[in-house]
Amino acid sequence: MNKEKIEKPENKCELQKILDIIGGKWSMSIIYALIPEKRRFKELERIIPGISTRMLVKELKNMEENGIVTRTAFATVPPTVEYNLTAKGKKLDPIINDLYQWGLEYIN
Repeated sequence: MNKEKIEKPENKCELQKILDIIGGKWSMSIIYALIPEKRRFKELERIIPGISTRMLVKELKNMEENGIVTRTAFATVPPTVEYNLTAKGKKLDPIINDLYQWGLEYIN
């Protein structure tokens, strides 16, 4: 397996693109909350402590634009909206779980 070092300028640009998509303060928490199942907007607000409604909307829109989550709106009163990980988003599952395990091991 050929591993390239991150120091190369062309890789820094790619890494920045990746972080623009999933590097938001709340992005990983949102993805982690969606791994087991689709969730309604209010569920996500309750599951993720400290996130404001405005930030949740912003992060979800960004992830939707980048193909990480899908948004399904239902014509109900009041309106119901569900979010689910796309196939692209589900590929982040092992990465986020590895980061979580790393944190358990190295962060006090």
